[in-house]
Amino acid sequence: MLTLGIETSCDETGVALYNHGQGLLAHRLYSQVETHAEYGGVVPELASRDHIRKLTPLIRQVLGDAGRTLADLDGIAYTSGPGLIGALLAGASVARSLAWSLAIPAIGIHHMEGHLLAPLLEENPPAFPFLALLVSGGHTQLVQVEALGRYAILGESIDDAAGEAFDKTAKLLGLGYPGGPRVARLAEQGDAGRFRFPHPMTDRPGLDFSFSGLKTHTLVTLQATGGSPQDRADVAAGFQAAVVDTLVIKTRRALRQTGLKRLVVAGGVSANRLMRQRLETMAREENGVAYFPRLDFCGDNGAMIAYAGCQRLLAGQREPAEIIARPRWPMTELCPA
Repeated sequence: MLTLGIETSCDETGVALYNHGQGLLAHRLYSQVETHAEYGGVVPELASRDHIRKLTPLIRQVLGDAGRTLADLDGIAYTSGPGLIGALLAGASVARSLAWSLAIPAIGIHHMEGHLLAPLLEENPPAFPFLALLVSGGHTQLVQVEALGRYAILGESIDDAAGEAFDKTAKLLGLGYPGGPRVARLAEQGDAGRFRFPHPMTDRPGLDFSFSGLKTHTLVTLQATGGSPQDRADVAAGFQAAVVDTLVIKTRRALRQTGLKRLVVAGGVSANRLMRQRLETMAREENGVAYFPRLDFCGDNGAMIAYAGCQRLLAGQREPAEIIARPRWPMTELCPA
């Protein structure tokens, strides 16, 4: 099953080619970061236009990289949601039209399912079942994964996601966009113990998250300092440590609650070095193993969509020939493969 994957949920245009027997054959990614940095965040209309401009050339390049042609394709997978409606429609329209012209199936993939399955692209993939911590700009979720499509949400953010909190904190610190990596770099120069940051919702039972209060605490703490470069670095370090501590506490609680020993950590924020180190250590302490996607596949990419689509197509899943984009799409609505 040779599957073309297309990802256009936000500001990254990702295209990849995956074969169930040979693995990942090729992938390409076009980032719009420079375009949106000028505005301090993603401008949906600009994102949609760039996807339209870049998709066809990227598809040609990926096919060329793998030495394949359109006639070799057995199926096409595309991100159907959640995401920006215009961006989603750009990818869905290309995928559905191409599949129709080739008389092959196309299947819409849930963006977060793609992230959840990204570590399965690695040489030592986790086996089902496992616990997944999904940490991105729009989502922070703990998911019990029994098999493909069999997901139970154990906890999620009730306000800002972790990635969103990083981006907002970056603005407070004057770091610009994208915020997460810039906060992490600044935090490396700071003292995380100088300021006391709260660990939201860790003093009560349950597995839900809340990060909006950390953003407010960051603002108040920053205003109480002189705003020197060292002050800003110390605030960044304190903020990052509080987010990571909260994630570790909740994830440890979820592992103990479920009895699972395999932990998958995925999503854009999973590239954070401190978070990877702390979660890996915690998993070992719980006699478990943590699995991460390679850094190239932590953010949005076509490879995770191609993989997820290939697995669902192999399981016999098919969809009617209609263009579907879902800006909001709970994972609980996904059907088992």
